[in-house]
Amino acid sequence: MLLKGVRVIDLSQYIPGPYLTRILADLGADVIKIEPPFGDPMRYFGSDNSSLSESYCWLNRGKKVSILDLKTDEGSQKLNELIVRADILIDGFRPGVMPRLGFDQEQLKTLNSRLIYCALTGYGQTGPNAQSAGHDLGYCSMAGVLSSYDNKKPIIFYPPLADHVGAIQASNSILAALYAREKSGQGCFIDASLYEPLLNWNYLVKSDYISQVLGGEVAYYNVYQTADGRFITLSALEKKFWKIFCEMVDKPNWVDRHSDSMPQTGLVAELSDLFKTNTQSYWNELFANADCCYEPVPVMDEITQHLQTRSRNVIGHYPNLIDDQRLTAKSELMEITELKDLNWN
Repeated sequence: MLLKGVRVIDLSQYIPGPYLTRILADLGADVIKIEPPFGDPMRYFGSDNSSLSESYCWLNRGKKVSILDLKTDEGSQKLNELIVRADILIDGFRPGVMPRLGFDQEQLKTLNSRLIYCALTGYGQTGPNAQSAGHDLGYCSMAGVLSSYDNKKPIIFYPPLADHVGAIQASNSILAALYAREKSGQGCFIDASLYEPLLNWNYLVKSDYISQVLGGEVAYYNVYQTADGRFITLSALEKKFWKIFCEMVDKPNWVDRHSDSMPQTGLVAELSDLFKTNTQSYWNELFANADCCYEPVPVMDEITQHLQTRSRNVIGHYPNLIDDQRLTAKSELMEITELKDLNWN
């Protein structure tokens, strides 16, 4: 495992921080998730409180989980002891909470100068929004992700976009800091936000042409409904793929219309009418061997059973192959009552 021996303390809740430390755990890190006396709200999110939610179990797979009240002297002392032995500390509190608990940056550096401390918040540690409450939809809105729909009602992204993008961006910074520490011998503080990575993606919005093409104003890059109420996607950006598509549906007169001016309202309507003449399964069979960037929109059960997904053994594993191998993380979280069970000697 690539991060074997790396010790991580996770003080976060909900999705962003736990997803970040899930990435590190999948890569082999030893993660202890510390939760307050009432637990992480994700424990029973959407469940009947009789069992842990599937989302909570998935986010915290491969971690050890322990309850600790950081507002007490005992809890504070136990966290102190963990920090001394840790490589990485992650919190998801609002700015100012860690110092109030007795763990400001200077104190953390005194306890462990090699510690890589990442504070993952909605808007970052500074600025007028630093103390503002927020969730994924608000971060997406402020970053302009919802602003590219012109006068159309913006869609709500699911799974949550900012929560996951922010976590991945933070993991990149943490891994870079681990590498830098090998040379410097010193840790660092990472001020990570969920809002800023999305803002960084908005370079595409500045191009009217790209936003029109990728925003649904062309026929060759769009979503269409079929006769049975299902949906398919066509993303034939290149003319060679569009030509193959036109040949498959016996529409040679459409080939040169790839370059029609935008918005291609008329051509989009013609494709919409075409796809509504048959079911999704019919179109799937027609395009099964056609190299034209056609894909059906599946339901969840179809996603997990897809031959590509199954052949790559993706579900339940880290989503990259390393030296042609899947990284196999522990399949379940482990709740511990005594921190000595960590064996962080």
